[in-house]
Amino acid sequence: MEQIGTAVSPYPGETVVEIVESLIRMVREHIDTIDSLLARYVAGTLPTPARVLVEAHLELKADNRRKVANLEAMAGLELMDVDPVALSNRDAMLAAVLGSAAPATAAAVRGGEERIFPKALYDFVGFDADDVPWRTKMPGFKEYELGDIEGCHVNLFWIKPGRTVPAHTHEGSELSLVLDGAFSDGRGHYGRGDISVADDSVDHRPSADTGRPCIGFAVVDAPLKLTGSFRQLIGDIIG
Repeated sequence: MEQIGTAVSPYPGETVVEIVESLIRMVREHIDTIDSLLARYVAGTLPTPARVLVEAHLELKADNRRKVANLEAMAGLELMDVDPVALSNRDAMLAAVLGSAAPATAAAVRGGEERIFPKALYDFVGFDADDVPWRTKMPGFKEYELGDIEGCHVNLFWIKPGRTVPAHTHEGSELSLVLDGAFSDGRGHYGRGDISVADDSVDHRPSADTGRPCIGFAVVDAPLKLTGSFRQLIGDIIG
């Protein structure tokens, strides 16, 4: 990757200004790619559930950790050209920072075994995969609803090995982070740590890999819409 100042560009051939302008465009647009999602994360504009999803993803994917670090560094270089503005109520702000509580530490890993849920997600939900109070939604498919948080509907899902989820599209954005196992759809294959980004341009029918269940964390900002033929839908629901 190309070196720019002290940061390595994840977009070789582009200047810092071009990269920052591209990030600004992605921040303003709806989330339809991993890049636009990471741009929102760097800008600090994601709702809490989506931020947690990205942080969990970054724990599992070193390449994107480096990408985010470089984007943050390049955004910082651009900020150096911005005229400084005096802080209002500086002493109160400093006191609030110094008086804030230390970040919570991760809970001990039971029996020396590695958790399935990354720390960011574990801290958010309060338990690991073995302790999820699943509810069966249809044969071979379970969910745990975390409810509506900051305009997003949030849940954990479990798909039986080899199970196909009914075909559907989206009225908004759907972010799905794979925590264990894997699934495929018409666009690709998603394993542990991968994020599937889908919107109203995507009509897919995810199918879990054979061998082990697919467990994931999903954040959506609008309802799903079932598609496909009635015969296919009945077959997928029955399993």
